[in-house]
Amino acid sequence: MNVKRDIQQIMQLAPVIPVMVVDDPQHAVPLARALLRGGLPVLEITLRTPAALQAIGRIVEALPDAVIGAGTVLTAAAMDSALEAGAAFIVSPGATPHLIDAARERQVNFLPGVASPSEAMALLEQGFSRLKFFPAQAAGGVAMLKSLHGPLPQLTFCPTGGINPDNAADYLALPNVACVGGSWMVAREHVRGQNWGEIESRARAAAALPR
Repeated sequence: MNVKRDIQQIMQLAPVIPVMVVDDPQHAVPLARALLRGGLPVLEITLRTPAALQAIGRIVEALPDAVIGAGTVLTAAAMDSALEAGAAFIVSPGATPHLIDAARERQVNFLPGVASPSEAMALLEQGFSRLKFFPAQAAGGVAMLKSLHGPLPQLTFCPTGGINPDNAADYLALPNVACVGGSWMVAREHVRGQNWGEIESRARAAAALPR
């Protein structure tokens, strides 16, 4: 059953959002099904391959309990294509004025990326308090997010970029982190090999991470 959720509710559904690169649209539904069985209902399909939009549409149609987002959205046109395919939320590595305007005009669930206090403050001025922290490890990691919490406690982040099973719990323990984005449970070799059991097992471990 499809339920309309805002971005905060989406971020609270699971501790980890799998960041997926789909090369073959035939893999989309079994991949998503394995992640759902493992306890991860929020899935981000990056718009990095020609199959991405078709993958979003197939999963939305086949698995109504999944919450499907489009990642690596860089333009308003890409945002429109993702929404037309059925995406419930939009993720971008950064946030240009044009992209921010497009998200506000369309009133979409938008998770824009930031890597600095100034970028975070600029988005807060525009009404966005739920942000992607990217690239998380390269931009200062846990220490940076701890530092941001003091002056900007109203912000909540989904750190992405360099997150793995060894450091995910450190991020999730922070008061300004709702979830993390990662790709370790959807490694491309497992997807290409259709190793759905391994993906489900990794998803189950990710879903069990405390926060």
